Amino acid sequence: MVLRMVAMLAALALGACGSTRGTAPGGAVPGYSGGNVSCVPYARARSGIDLSGDAWQWWDAAAQSGRYDRSPRPRAGSVLVFMRTQRNRTGHLSVVTRVVSAREIRVDHANWASGGNRGRVARDQPVVDVSPDNDWSLVRVWYPPVSGLGRSNYPTFGFIHGGRLMAAAH
Repeated sequence: MVLRMVAMLAALALGACGSTRGTAPGGAVPGYSGGNVSCVPYARARSGIDLSGDAWQWWDAAAQSGRYDRSPRPRAGSVLVFMRTQRNRTGHLSVVTRVVSAREIRVDHANWASGGNRGRVARDQPVVDVSPDNDWSLVRVWYPPVSGLGRSNYPTFGFIHGGRLMAAAH
C-alpha cells in the first residue's frame, strides 16, 4: 500500500511538470487560474452548501443548521473543513471534486496560495489523508509551485455533505 502511494505521488509530480495553469491534457495536475476570491464564497458557490462565517466555523454551523450531514468520509460535492491554526487563522474550505481512493481526493479551492497566487483558484488538486487513524483528520495538500504535496500537515474537522457539485466558472 505504501509503495503504491509513493509510486502514485511520484507519477502525479512528474505529470504536473507540464502545466502550471488550467487543466493539462493527459491528466496532469493543474495549477492556479482565475483570481481574487477567498475560499468561503468559492466553496459556497461550487458546493451549493449555504453556510456563512469563517471557514473553520462551517463545521459547527453545519450541525446547527440541521440541513447538512457531517462525516469523516469524502464524497464528490462535499466540503472539507480545515481547522484554524496559528498559520491558517481562519481555517480553509476545499470542495471535493472526486474521490480517488480511501486516502486521496481531488479538490477545487480558492486562496490556498500566498504571494502572487493569493486569491487564485486551484482545480483538481490532490489532498492526501495522512492521519494515523485513516479518518481524514490530518491532510497534506498539493502545492503547484513545487509540483508536489506540500510538507505541512493540516488538521481538519471532516466533510460537510448535502450540497451538489456546481460547474466551475472558467
